[in-house]
Amino acid sequence: MNLLYPAPLSAALADLGQMVMKMMMFWLLPVWTLLLLSSSASSSSPPSSSAAADFSVRFGHTLPSLSRPANSTQIFYGIMFDAGSTGTRIHVYTFIQREPDGLPVLDNEMFHSMKPGLSAYADMPEIAGHTVRQLLRVAKKTVPPLEWKRTPLVFRATAGLRLLPAAKAHALLEEVQDVFDESPFYVPPDSVRIMNGTSEGILAWVTVNFLTGRLERNTEKTVGILDLGGGSTQITFLPKSKKTIEAAPPDYISRFQMFNCSYQLYTHSYLGNGIKAARLSALGALNADGLEKKLFRSSCLSRSHTAEFSFGGVSYHVSGDISGVRGYKACYQELVKVVKGIIKQPLELRDSSSFYAFSYYYDHAVEAGLIDEQRGGAVKVRDFRKTARQVCNRPARHTQLNQFLCMDLTYITCLLKDGFGFKESTVLQLTKKVRNVETSWALGAAIDHFQKSRIH
Repeated sequence: MNLLYPAPLSAALADLGQMVMKMMMFWLLPVWTLLLLSSSASSSSPPSSSAAADFSVRFGHTLPSLSRPANSTQIFYGIMFDAGSTGTRIHVYTFIQREPDGLPVLDNEMFHSMKPGLSAYADMPEIAGHTVRQLLRVAKKTVPPLEWKRTPLVFRATAGLRLLPAAKAHALLEEVQDVFDESPFYVPPDSVRIMNGTSEGILAWVTVNFLTGRLERNTEKTVGILDLGGGSTQITFLPKSKKTIEAAPPDYISRFQMFNCSYQLYTHSYLGNGIKAARLSALGALNADGLEKKLFRSSCLSRSHTAEFSFGGVSYHVSGDISGVRGYKACYQELVKVVKGIIKQPLELRDSSSFYAFSYYYDHAVEAGLIDEQRGGAVKVRDFRKTARQVCNRPARHTQLNQFLCMDLTYITCLLKDGFGFKESTVLQLTKKVRNVETSWALGAAIDHFQKSRIH
């Protein structure tokens, strides 16, 4: 049906329609612009796992982050590279500082890792540089561009590079330094170096006690840490007894200050006693010549087992002992030699102690079914021994995924009992993350950088 209006009324309605259309265009234009920008960003980069996270990454400070309180004093970022013996990891931290001398609040961690470790590229340092460039993309996507020039970029290598000849380690560090110098982030003096084992243990202790709220003022109860890497292992705790301090070698006691508190820690890093290095020691393969043709045998492996594994860029051929005795007891005798006379026993560990254990302690406990992969859990030292016995005596049931599981669990048992001297009843809290943050020295190192604590 057609409605007819007088000419003046028709003209008025036409003018009104044009006015409404202009107003709609005015209000819809910003929405269309955002949609076009979103579409453009989607076509040039891969989608993220979360639509909300992807949206905030694309628009940076255009939208406020709901996880950050409106009254926060200062938000700052830190980028820490952890170059371990079996992989390289990047940690991008977001902190909130409310009080100048107080504890910062960790708002977020972005984590990514790549394997193998940089030591595998000892003869090809340019590939190590490529690995670092790849990981830097995570930092560029996480830190807002306006913050790049004041966000510190720090690289610390651990046992993987400590075990390399000095010239090869230096070449890798120079390659990393070149990549850092090309980056848009702030590169502090001495930002690329090999970290000593003492600092590694102390900073891992800082991480765990920071995340569990034990570094607050007037907090006396802290937890110790046990870190088992590929090339080295660390133990760090706050002694309760003066006898522990007096009986320890002088270089096992470190004093440092953080957050206006002073700490005196028992800490030591055993280079060559990481899980992969221990395998080589038990096999007699450390510093051996003619590796291309040499076959190393162990009673910890199935008689029919012949395989190859790599560590530090070197491949080793291994096999079960065809003629000898095999099983848990024989394997134990091989592995206990790796710790006896090397690992020292702090006095008070035989008493009630509270320790968090992570890295390969956690990974192999998951493989053995002792803990849930996502949640972690509490495990007694005797649980490692019992499971090692089961795996070694019935390998067909347990070693489908890891042919070295018998050897690795037996080594952990030797390390905890015969090495550090823990009671079989001691309970260890096995964890990979605390409050959804990786339990490693990296967070402690980032906090240490900002707080300028002194470790000596």
